[in-house]
Formats: sequence, structure tokens, C-alpha cells
Amino acid sequence: MMQTEKLELTQEWDKTFPQDTRVDHEKVTFVNRYGVTLAADLYKPKGVQGKLPALAVSGPFGAVKEQASGLYAQEMATRGFLAIAFDPSFTGESGGQPRRVASPGINTEDFCAAVDYLSCRDDVDPERIGIIGICGFGGMAINAAALDPRIKATAAMTMYDMSRVTREGYFGSSDNKEARDEQRRAWAAQRTADYKAGEYTRAGGVVDPLPDDAP
Repeated sequence: MMQTEKLELTQEWDKTFPQDTRVDHEKVTFVNRYGVTLAADLYKPKGVQGKLPALAVSGPFGAVKEQASGLYAQEMATRGFLAIAFDPSFTGESGGQPRRVASPGINTEDFCAAVDYLSCRDDVDPERIGIIGICGFGGMAINAAALDPRIKATAAMTMYDMSRVTREGYFGSSDNKEARDEQRRAWAAQRTADYKAGEYTRAGGVVDPLPDDAP
């Protein structure tokens, strides 16, 4: 049996969208192959019997299941799907350390672990499982679909190319190769300085821990 991390899950309705009375809601957990316990909101159409088509939903990048992914999942439940919206590893109510970090490999695995969970539910048809990736997690969803033949349908709602933005900045604002190379040299020098000092600076301006008055 997989070791499940004990999570502190909020039981009251705490979403950014109203609850739909046509849909049953509950909290569930599952474990990925990295040993991280993931928290999810499960939405199921009321009064429906038998095995349902199912969806796993996550994103946008840095977001939690109480936001867009939960709204997508609840809406799909009104259309006859059993849907889960999950917090990725290290995010929201899901486990994993350090907090508020991202890994394309682990986040791709998060989708596959969600499919593991759905495939083993008695009320899910394992031959009709799909995934939805929103914004930055559209790429993670496509990665998972390329790896996992159990995923029969994939939708990615992605507004821009994250790799290109990382490389060139928004709308090509960092299209100067020499400037980008200089930035990489500065990051590398900072890593050396941090290691000598005995503590890494969190790259990208991430504040950890978050202040009490953070939005």
C-alpha cells in the first residue's frame, strides 16, 4: 500500500465560484510515483448511476483547485462527467517539499497519477478518461497524453508559449541574445555565491514564507 501523507484539507466550500446544486462534491487524495500525496476536489453529477466518463483538471501555472480548474471540473460534472480538479505537487493542499515550486516532470506525473486514481474507481469507465490542462498546465497535459495511452482525450487551454516567453520575454522584450546570456551568467554567479553562503536565494522573486497579508 502506498504511503499517504496526512494532509490538512478544508471541508467547507472555499472556492472562488458558486457551488452548483446539480453536482455532488467531495475531497479526495491520491499519491503519485514520487510519493507526493495530492489533494483534489471531486465533482459528480447528482443521482447518476453506473460507470461515468471521467476527467482530471489542473492549472493554470501556480494556481490552485479552488480557482479555474475547479470551475472547469464542476461545469463538466453538470455535463455528465465525473471530474477531479487537483492541486499539483508542492502547491495548495497537496503535499511535497519545498513548497510553491514546479517541475515539468513531476507535474506531468501528477496528471498520470490522477488517471491512476480515476482508473481504479468503481464509478469510472477506465476506457473513457480524459484530461484538461489550463494555461501553463496545458503543456503538462500534452506531455502526459503523449506518455499515457489510458488518456483518451486531451484539451489544453493555453494562451501563449511559455518556453518562448522564458527565452525571449513577453512579446519578445528580451530578444537580445547577449543580454540573455549575461542574465544566465549572473544567475550562475549567484548560485555559486549562495552555495558558499550556505543558503540558496529563491530564484525568480519567490517569497517564502509568504507574508501574512499576501493576497
